[in-house]
Amino acid sequence: MELADGDIALRPVRARDHRAWREVNQRNRAWLSPWEATIPPAPPGHLPSGRPSFRQMVRNLRAEASAGRMLPFAVFYRGRLAGQLTVAGITWGSMCSGHIGYWVDQAVAGRGVTPTAVALAVDHCFRSVGLHRIEICIRPENAPSRRVVEKLGFREEGLRPRYLHIDGDWRDHLVYALTSEEVPEGLLARWHSLRYDPPGGLDRNAGSELEGRPDRDDRPDRPGNAREMR
Repeated sequence: MELADGDIALRPVRARDHRAWREVNQRNRAWLSPWEATIPPAPPGHLPSGRPSFRQMVRNLRAEASAGRMLPFAVFYRGRLAGQLTVAGITWGSMCSGHIGYWVDQAVAGRGVTPTAVALAVDHCFRSVGLHRIEICIRPENAPSRRVVEKLGFREEGLRPRYLHIDGDWRDHLVYALTSEEVPEGLLARWHSLRYDPPGGLDRNAGSELEGRPDRDDRPDRPGNAREMR
């Protein structure tokens, strides 16, 4: 499956993405690390948890996707890997919801990659998967990422204190949400109608936090949207 709009495309993360993912992530270390999920210290008497390798991460993502709990995508810009977006925490039954995390290469920031990728994923979730609600949680300090979701029409619903372990400590996050009724025209159509409105671009951000990245020693790239990689 591939979701695409112009120069931007999403497709499932694959093991063969290892080299490209590693190059992008390592080149963007300083850009991503302030927003990247980390593993908290182990309780007394327990060994520290290690991060998985890239191949282990892909296997975990595939297993979660097969179970209907996750949609992991690699983000491409003009045919080159430029980031990652994951719809995680998918819950069915009476809730039908999930949350999105993402990161993008600093080299493509400001070109509409982040909002387009988010819009593609949200439309797929609402129209094809059958979800009703999508959340994106962002640190209050990450103003560029907040502007992206606010421009797309996500509602700010409140603060979750010390919500995720990011960059070495437990960090507060603002919750943004959108339901299918709020975008009957589709989020991509909304983004197209706004795209040329704000000067300077909308996505000069590393992302909303992602967790579950591989170790620096053996990972292709660990960008900073910490929730997608659960």
